Amino acid sequence: MKNFKLVLLFIAFGCSNQKGNSDEGNNLPRIAIAGLAIESSTFSPAQTDEEAFHAKTGDDVFSLYPFLSLDSSDRRQADWIPTLKGTSLPGGIVTREAYESLVTQMLTLLKQNGPYDGLFFDIHGAMSVVGLDDPEGDLIIRIREVVGEKTLISTSMDLHGNVSFRLAQNSDLITCYRMAPHEDAIQSKKRAVENLLSRLKSGKGKPAYKAWIPVPVLLPGEKTSTRVEPGKSLYAQVAPAANQDGIVDAAIWIGYAWADEPRNHAVVMVIGDDKNRVTSTAESLANSFWNVRSEFKFIAPTASLKESLDMAIASDQHPFFISDMGDNPTAGGAGDVTWTLKEILGRSEFKSTDGPSLIYASIPGPELVSQAVKAGVGGKVDGYAGAAIDNRFSPPIRLSGIVTAINQGDAHAETEVVVKIGSVHVIVTKKRKPYHLESDFTKLGLDPRNTDIVVVKIGYLVPELYDMRADWIMALTPGGVDQDIERLEFKRINRPMFPFDKDMKDPDLKAQLVPVSGQ
Repeated sequence: MKNFKLVLLFIAFGCSNQKGNSDEGNNLPRIAIAGLAIESSTFSPAQTDEEAFHAKTGDDVFSLYPFLSLDSSDRRQADWIPTLKGTSLPGGIVTREAYESLVTQMLTLLKQNGPYDGLFFDIHGAMSVVGLDDPEGDLIIRIREVVGEKTLISTSMDLHGNVSFRLAQNSDLITCYRMAPHEDAIQSKKRAVENLLSRLKSGKGKPAYKAWIPVPVLLPGEKTSTRVEPGKSLYAQVAPAANQDGIVDAAIWIGYAWADEPRNHAVVMVIGDDKNRVTSTAESLANSFWNVRSEFKFIAPTASLKESLDMAIASDQHPFFISDMGDNPTAGGAGDVTWTLKEILGRSEFKSTDGPSLIYASIPGPELVSQAVKAGVGGKVDGYAGAAIDNRFSPPIRLSGIVTAINQGDAHAETEVVVKIGSVHVIVTKKRKPYHLESDFTKLGLDPRNTDIVVVKIGYLVPELYDMRADWIMALTPGGVDQDIERLEFKRINRPMFPFDKDMKDPDLKAQLVPVSGQ
C-alpha cells in the first residue's frame, strides 16, 4: 500500500508539473499562454513564412519568460498551460498559409487543454497578413471562439503595435512597453501577467471600463524614442496614470508606420473600474500626445548617405556609427538592399587596405557564404550578394575579397562570414540578421570599438551599440522602411493624419468606452 501511494503521488506530481507547473495545489486559476509577434512592412516586397516564427510549444514557451521560471512567484500562482508562441524578426507581409498554419496549431492546442480562467496573449501588434486586415484582431476573435467569453484575456504588446477596436474589445486587460528602445519588454510582459493574476485571485474579474482613443498620428519609431523629448516626458506620464485608484493599467501606442491599413495610427487606452477616472485619464494622455505631435524629431542627426560618409571619414571620433535606416530588418525591411554597400565600396577612400577601417553589417548572400565556407579563412571569394528580394534600388552586388572569418550555427544568420574588400569588412550572412551586440562582431574577429566607421542596418541604436558609439548619424537610405514616410504611397490609412495632413483640424479626442468582452 505504501508503494502504491508513492506511485499515485508521483503521477499527481507529474501531471501538475506538466499542466500547471505549480506547487500550490489544484485550486489555482488555469491560465493559457499564446501569441504571434512580428512587425511586417507592406512597403517591402519580402514575405514572411512559417519557419521565421520559430514557434515554441508546451514547456519550451516558458524559456521566453524569466518571470515564469520554475521557482518564481508568478509561476506558483497559477496552473499554466503554454500552447503556441511564435516570434519572428520583423520582415515582410506574412503569407496567408503561414498565418493559417500557426493559428490552426495554436487553436488545436487551446482546444485540447481547456477550460481556462485566463489567457496571456503575447503579441507585437504590427503583423500584416496577405489578404487580411488586422490579423491580431482576427486572431483574438478566433481564440475567443475556443476559450469562451468568461476567460480573462490579458494582452501584452509592443508600443509600435496597432490596437484596433476589436482587439480592444476582446482584450480584458491590455498593456504595452513604455520605453523605446524596449528595455522594459520583459517588465511589461510581467505586468500583463500580474494584472491577470491579480484580477483572478481577487475575484474582480474583467475591469468594467476600457477607454480607447485613436490619435491621428503616424510616426516612425526613430522619431518617437523615449530617450529624448517629447517622447521622454510623454511616456513618463504613463506609470503615474496607471497607478491611480480605480485604474488597472494605461498605455500609449505609437503604432506601426510601414503598413498601409486603417488600423495604423496611435492609440491611447486606459482600463479600470472607475469610469470617470478611466475616461479622464485617457483623454489627458491623448491630448498630451496630440499637443506635442510637431515636436517629435529624429533621435539622432540625419543626412544623406554621402553626407554621412563624408562626416564619418573626416571625424576623429571612433567608432563613428552610421545607421542604414531604409532597409532596417528590425523594423520590417527585407535586409538585402545593396544600395548603401554599393555606394561605400564605390568610394575611393576605402579602395586601399590602409584606408579608414569600416565594418558593414550586413548583407545576405547564401551562395557567397557557401563559397566562403569552401574557400576557408584566408581564401578568396568572388560572387554576388543581396537584392534577391528587394532589388528596386540596386541589383545584387559583386563582392571580391578575402575571407577573414566564418561562424556557423548562428540562431538567425545560420552561417555568417566576413569578406575584406580594401579597408571594408563586409559581413555576409546565409539569412538576414540584425547586429545588436558587441559579441555579434567580436565572435567574427571584428573589433567595433577600434574601428573607424561601423555601418549597421538599423534605425535608432539599441543600448549596447548606443553606449559604444563615439559619434552617430542616421542615413536616409532607401528601402522597405523608408524613414521619409511622407514619400511612401499610403492609400488605406485613415485621413486626415499627421504628418501627412499638417494643417488638419484638432481631432475629437473624447474617450470611447469599449464594451466588456462578451457584451
